[in-house]
Amino acid sequence: MYESPIPTVSDSWLKRYYYMRALVAGLWVAAAFTLNRGEPWIVGALLVAYPAWDALANFADARQSGGLGRNPSQVFNVLVSGATAIAVAVALGEGINVVLGVFGVWAGLAGILQLATAVRRWKSVGAQWAMILSGAQSALAGGFFLKQSFGAATPGITDIAPYAAFGAFYFLVSAVLLTISSRRRAG
Repeated sequence: MYESPIPTVSDSWLKRYYYMRALVAGLWVAAAFTLNRGEPWIVGALLVAYPAWDALANFADARQSGGLGRNPSQVFNVLVSGATAIAVAVALGEGINVVLGVFGVWAGLAGILQLATAVRRWKSVGAQWAMILSGAQSALAGGFFLKQSFGAATPGITDIAPYAAFGAFYFLVSAVLLTISSRRRAG
């Protein structure tokens, strides 16, 4: 089996990328808690936007990190996240439990793919333990969401928001660790 070489990624890109991912996820969480009682279309737009943003962010990162051909886990993540955004839009017409089930499948797959990307990057960049934890936790959260989606209780966007908040935290920790690591190497 052909294994693509470890893609090179600049520390400066990865730091900016991780800080941006933390910021966007944090803003999404704030919007989820602030707007959750607003118009249903706003909540729906937020639920579609989250995986759509993940697809866009993974695409940008793969391109900046050696190209799409050298980052198969991220390319697959782009496809999974893009398909999830569409599936969430469709599931909104079926009910929030179905949306949560779609999020569960996506969180599980995206977590595994993030874990694979972080393990691969560990060899060339280091400071990826928070991304490894984030991927593993995402995969576990996916199972929890899926189980919860079959429950009698009606979930809401605020049930998904803590998942995004943990993602923001892990991206921020990774950005800070890379910043510290870069400064130590430079100084």
